[in-house]
Amino acid sequence: MRNIDSKIFDFNDLKEILSKKKNEKVVFTNGCFDILHRGHVSYLQNARGLGDFLIVGVNSDRSVSRLKGPTRPIQNEDDRLFILAGLECVDAVVLFEEDTPIHLIEHLLPNILVKGGDYVIEEIVGYEVVMKNGGLVTTLPFVEGKSTSNIVKKMK
Repeated sequence: MRNIDSKIFDFNDLKEILSKKKNEKVVFTNGCFDILHRGHVSYLQNARGLGDFLIVGVNSDRSVSRLKGPTRPIQNEDDRLFILAGLECVDAVVLFEEDTPIHLIEHLLPNILVKGGDYVIEEIVGYEVVMKNGGLVTTLPFVEGKSTSNIVKKMK
């Protein structure tokens, strides 16, 4: 089993790692992953099953606040990175500051880009980049009733 810290990368280090994975299918997904729950884990396991190496882009704290409001994130970015890196199905995690991972996708050029089932494939950020590079863009279904929003509501 790999050390958790060995799965947390900055952008430049991750790009170097990927240069050595030319014969592997690299899968990329992203999100806030504020309160990790069963739906997240199921989704990430399924995403990993699409290829050989799963990269998870994680929104920074500032990005999550812009997207979800001033009371979020509930867990800080370091904790969210660590928890995701602790999952066996995740090969690499990388933080990004922007509201979307477009710059990561443009530079990493994954073979497969995946998001949750509530997305229209052609509207997924990075769709054109991945398709132009000969890759695949797909969605995976959610686990019914499992969401961070539901957990936050329950806590209130």
